[in-house]
Amino acid sequence: MLISPISVQSYSFTASPDRKQDKNQVKNDKNPISKSGEKALLLKTTFLAGLGLGAKLLLELIDGDFLIDELGSKAEKIVEKQHKNASSSKKLLLTLGALGGLIAMFVGGFGILYTMFKAPKINYDGNVNAFKKGKDMDVYIQGNKAEKEIYTQMNEKAKTANDEEKAKLKEQYMQMQMAKNKLPDFIKQK
Repeated sequence: MLISPISVQSYSFTASPDRKQDKNQVKNDKNPISKSGEKALLLKTTFLAGLGLGAKLLLELIDGDFLIDELGSKAEKIVEKQHKNASSSKKLLLTLGALGGLIAMFVGGFGILYTMFKAPKINYDGNVNAFKKGKDMDVYIQGNKAEKEIYTQMNEKAKTANDEEKAKLKEQYMQMQMAKNKLPDFIKQK
Protein backbone atom coordinates (compact mmCIF):
# COMPACT_ATOMS: atom_id res chain seq x y z
CA MET A 1 0.00 0.00 0.00
CA LEU A 2 1.43 3.33 -1.11
CA ILE A 3 0.54 6.52 0.76
CA SER A 4 0.64 9.67 -1.28
CA PRO A 5 1.29 13.10 0.21
CA ILE A 6 -1.69 15.34 0.79
CA SER A 7 -1.85 18.19 -1.64
CA VAL A 8 -3.12 21.48 -0.28
CA GLN A 9 -3.19 23.99 -3.07
CA SER A 10 -5.64 26.60 -1.90
CA TYR A 11 -4.29 27.08 1.62
CA SER A 12 -1.04 28.61 2.74
CA PHE A 13 0.23 28.33 6.28
CA THR A 14 2.89 31.00 5.88
CA ALA A 15 2.44 34.67 5.18
CA SER A 16 2.43 35.41 1.51
CA PRO A 17 5.12 37.72 0.12
CA ASP A 18 2.45 40.32 -0.62
CA ARG A 19 1.40 40.48 3.04
CA LYS A 20 5.00 40.85 4.20
CA GLN A 21 5.51 43.57 1.65
CA ASP A 22 2.33 45.35 2.82
CA LYS A 23 3.56 45.29 6.43
CA ASN A 24 6.93 46.77 5.37
CA GLN A 25 5.11 49.33 3.25
CA VAL A 26 3.03 50.51 6.20
CA LYS A 27 6.15 50.61 8.37
CA ASN A 28 8.06 52.68 5.78
CA ASP A 29 5.14 55.04 5.15
CA LYS A 30 5.00 56.10 8.79
CA ASN A 31 6.21 59.63 9.51
CA PRO A 32 9.70 59.42 11.12
CA ILE A 33 9.56 62.89 12.69
CA SER A 34 8.89 62.85 16.43
CA LYS A 35 8.73 65.46 19.17
CA SER A 36 11.21 63.58 21.35
CA GLY A 37 13.69 63.32 18.48
CA GLU A 38 13.50 67.03 17.77
CA LYS A 39 13.86 67.86 21.46
CA ALA A 40 16.88 65.55 21.77
CA LEU A 41 18.54 67.26 18.82
CA LEU A 42 17.94 70.69 20.35
CA LEU A 43 19.11 69.46 23.76
CA LYS A 44 22.38 68.19 22.28
CA THR A 45 23.11 71.40 20.42
CA THR A 46 22.23 73.53 23.46
CA PHE A 47 24.51 71.46 25.71
CA LEU A 48 27.38 71.77 23.20
CA ALA A 49 26.79 75.53 23.06
CA GLY A 50 26.87 75.60 26.88
CA LEU A 51 30.19 73.73 26.86
CA GLY A 52 31.60 76.26 24.42
CA LEU A 53 30.33 79.13 26.54
CA GLY A 54 31.78 77.53 29.68
CA ALA A 55 35.18 77.09 28.02
CA LYS A 56 35.12 80.70 26.85
CA LEU A 57 34.19 81.88 30.36
CA LEU A 58 37.00 79.81 31.86
CA LEU A 59 39.49 81.30 29.40
CA GLU A 60 38.30 84.80 30.35
CA LEU A 61 38.82 83.97 34.04
CA ILE A 62 42.25 82.46 33.40
CA ASP A 63 43.58 85.80 32.11
CA GLY A 64 44.80 86.43 35.63
CA ASP A 65 47.27 84.00 37.20
CA PHE A 66 45.13 83.77 40.33
CA LEU A 67 42.74 81.18 38.89
CA ILE A 68 45.53 78.98 37.53
CA ASP A 69 47.30 79.01 40.90
CA GLU A 70 44.03 78.30 42.71
CA LEU A 71 43.10 75.36 40.41
CA GLY A 72 46.67 74.03 40.56
CA SER A 73 46.74 74.06 44.36
CA LYS A 74 43.32 72.33 44.51
CA ALA A 75 44.58 69.64 42.13
CA GLU A 76 47.75 69.14 44.23
CA LYS A 77 45.66 68.79 47.41
CA ILE A 78 43.44 66.17 45.74
CA VAL A 79 46.47 64.14 44.58
CA GLU A 80 48.25 64.44 47.93
CA LYS A 81 45.19 63.25 49.79
CA GLN A 82 44.50 60.28 47.49
CA HIS A 83 48.06 59.16 46.56
CA LYS A 84 50.41 59.81 49.50
CA ASN A 85 53.03 57.19 48.59
CA ALA A 86 53.27 57.92 44.82
CA SER A 87 56.55 58.97 43.22
CA SER A 88 57.06 62.60 42.26
CA SER A 89 56.70 61.96 38.50
CA LYS A 90 53.49 60.01 39.09
CA LYS A 91 52.20 62.81 41.36
CA LEU A 92 52.91 65.34 38.60
CA LEU A 93 50.91 63.31 36.07
CA LEU A 94 48.10 62.79 38.56
CA THR A 95 48.08 66.53 39.34
CA LEU A 96 47.77 67.35 35.65
CA GLY A 97 44.93 64.83 35.37
CA ALA A 98 43.18 66.32 38.41
CA LEU A 99 43.63 69.81 36.95
CA GLY A 100 42.06 68.61 33.69
CA GLY A 101 39.23 67.04 35.68
CA LEU A 102 38.56 70.29 37.55
CA ILE A 103 38.51 72.23 34.28
CA ALA A 104 36.19 69.65 32.69
CA MET A 105 33.95 69.78 35.77
CA PHE A 106 33.70 73.57 35.52
CA VAL A 107 32.99 73.55 31.78
CA GLY A 108 30.58 70.58 32.01
CA GLY A 109 28.76 72.15 34.96
CA PHE A 110 28.34 75.36 33.03
CA GLY A 111 27.04 73.38 30.05
CA ILE A 112 24.46 71.64 32.26
CA LEU A 113 23.36 74.93 33.86
CA TYR A 114 23.05 76.58 30.46
CA THR A 115 20.98 73.65 29.18
CA MET A 116 18.70 73.74 32.24
CA PHE A 117 18.24 77.49 31.76
CA LYS A 118 17.24 76.93 28.12
CA ALA A 119 14.98 73.89 28.84
CA PRO A 120 11.62 75.69 28.37
CA LYS A 121 12.78 77.12 25.05
CA ILE A 122 14.04 73.68 23.97
CA ASN A 123 10.66 72.16 24.82
CA TYR A 124 8.74 74.80 22.87
CA ASP A 125 11.07 74.84 19.85
CA GLY A 126 11.11 71.03 19.76
CA ASN A 127 7.31 70.93 19.55
CA VAL A 128 7.22 73.63 16.85
CA ASN A 129 9.98 72.01 14.77
CA ALA A 130 8.36 68.59 15.03
CA PHE A 131 5.03 70.03 13.90
CA LYS A 132 6.55 71.84 10.88
CA LYS A 133 8.75 68.94 9.81
CA GLY A 134 5.95 66.44 10.45
CA LYS A 135 3.60 68.32 8.12
CA ASP A 136 6.27 68.50 5.40
CA MET A 137 7.02 64.80 5.79
CA ASP A 138 3.30 63.92 5.72
CA VAL A 139 2.96 65.77 2.40
CA TYR A 140 6.00 63.92 1.05
CA ILE A 141 4.69 60.51 2.18
CA GLN A 142 1.21 61.15 0.74
CA GLY A 143 2.83 62.25 -2.53
CA ASN A 144 4.80 59.01 -2.62
CA LYS A 145 1.64 56.96 -2.00
CA ALA A 146 -0.18 58.75 -4.83
CA GLU A 147 2.81 58.36 -7.15
CA LYS A 148 3.07 54.65 -6.33
CA GLU A 149 -0.64 54.16 -7.01
CA ILE A 150 -0.39 55.93 -10.38
CA TYR A 151 2.60 53.79 -11.37
CA THR A 152 0.71 50.65 -10.36
CA GLN A 153 -2.30 51.66 -12.44
CA MET A 154 -0.07 52.49 -15.41
CA ASN A 155 1.64 49.12 -15.10
CA GLU A 156 -1.67 47.24 -15.00
CA LYS A 157 -2.93 49.18 -18.00
CA ALA A 158 0.31 48.51 -19.91
CA LYS A 159 -0.17 44.76 -19.58
CA THR A 160 -3.26 44.83 -21.80
CA ALA A 161 -2.47 47.89 -23.94
CA ASN A 162 -1.85 47.98 -27.66
CA ASP A 163 1.14 49.76 -29.26
CA GLU A 164 -0.56 53.17 -29.44
CA GLU A 165 -1.64 53.02 -25.80
CA LYS A 166 1.83 51.86 -24.76
CA ALA A 167 3.39 54.87 -26.48
CA LYS A 168 0.98 57.17 -24.63
CA LEU A 169 1.73 55.41 -21.33
CA LYS A 170 5.46 55.81 -21.97
CA GLU A 171 4.95 59.53 -22.52
CA GLN A 172 2.95 59.78 -19.30
CA TYR A 173 5.64 57.83 -17.48
CA MET A 174 8.29 60.27 -18.68
CA GLN A 175 6.15 63.19 -17.49
CA MET A 176 5.82 61.53 -14.08
CA GLN A 177 9.58 61.10 -13.88
CA MET A 178 10.08 64.81 -14.65
CA ALA A 179 7.60 65.85 -11.93
CA LYS A 180 9.10 63.59 -9.26
CA ASN A 181 8.07 64.17 -5.63
CA LYS A 182 10.92 66.23 -4.13
CA LEU A 183 12.31 65.69 -0.64
CA PRO A 184 11.50 68.18 2.14
CA ASP A 185 14.09 70.95 2.65
CA PHE A 186 15.25 69.76 6.08
CA ILE A 187 16.46 66.38 4.76
CA LYS A 188 20.15 66.47 3.84
CA GLN A 189 20.95 64.63 0.62
CA LYS A 190 24.30 62.92 0.28
